[in-house]
Amino acid sequence: MQNYKEKYQEWLSSSVFDEKTKEELKEIVGNQKEIKERFYKELEFGTGGLRGIMGAGTNRMNKYTVGKATLGFGNYLKSQFSDEECKKRGIVVGYDTRNNSKFFTEVVSSVLSNIGIKVIVHTDPRPTPQLSYSVKKLNALGGIVITASHNPKEYNGYKIYDEFGCQLVPHQAKQVSDFIDKITDYKEIVFNREDGLIQRIDLTDDFVNDVLKQSRLTSKEIKDNLKIVYTPLHGTGKTPVCNALAKDGFRDVILVEEQANEDGNFPTVVSPNPEDKKALLLGIKLAEKENADLVLGTDPDSDRVGIAVKDKEKYTLMTRKSSWSVINRFYFIKH
Repeated sequence: MQNYKEKYQEWLSSSVFDEKTKEELKEIVGNQKEIKERFYKELEFGTGGLRGIMGAGTNRMNKYTVGKATLGFGNYLKSQFSDEECKKRGIVVGYDTRNNSKFFTEVVSSVLSNIGIKVIVHTDPRPTPQLSYSVKKLNALGGIVITASHNPKEYNGYKIYDEFGCQLVPHQAKQVSDFIDKITDYKEIVFNREDGLIQRIDLTDDFVNDVLKQSRLTSKEIKDNLKIVYTPLHGTGKTPVCNALAKDGFRDVILVEEQANEDGNFPTVVSPNPEDKKALLLGIKLAEKENADLVLGTDPDSDRVGIAVKDKEKYTLMTRKSSWSVINRFYFIKH
């Protein structure tokens, strides 16, 4: 079994790895701490999939580690479904606004299509819940979304979903992990895409319309008078969230423009976690200026929401401890 120094030298010298990867690794020659951190283990595949810092190395998110996980998942699918089902039903792939998310999506598309699995790719960065929705609506075999949720900008990740649009449960994840572990050489991964098996699709309108079927607030008066400040924190929420609010009848929605652009560097926050009040500071500042009733924020893949409600003269972040007392006061003020 190779130690981390041997793995590092292999990545530097093997023709399997591209020049961009080798150039990055040459920059850390002599930095044993960094070399060890990058190569002392494989990036671990768990129930949720992969997550790690982006960069070259076995313990990093890069073309090769993503390709290896994808080939393992593809081999797992082929063990569970017929070749005909793999080509007909395929896999849906979504991605968020993080750096390299679109690139990793293309890696996934290439590896899966090369082994005969149809790939249906979201045309634009979209929320993780829309990936689950798409899997069910298209009767796909499963899904992959490239995201590291609310982690800092240095991270990216890779989540796998089953044919029901759910994240893999432990016994499924173990099976996929076993297939990944069977890939002992990166040269087994072929990145040549089969364009005939790759399809682009946008189900955002369908997704929003079906989300609205879950709406329970029917009061036009409340919707007309509720003033909302919303921030997507540079992530995927802007289009679907704004569309959903507008279609549901909320007329006074103010976007935090500084955070409305898609940007994987998340330049206005340290960490794009909407449950952290620091990430909502720009939204709260705008809410104070506009005398808004509440602030909504979503994380980069828009499956997590942070809410701050005006409570007397300040805005209180909704937490388990504060929620009910704030909700009760807010409700009686509005009524």
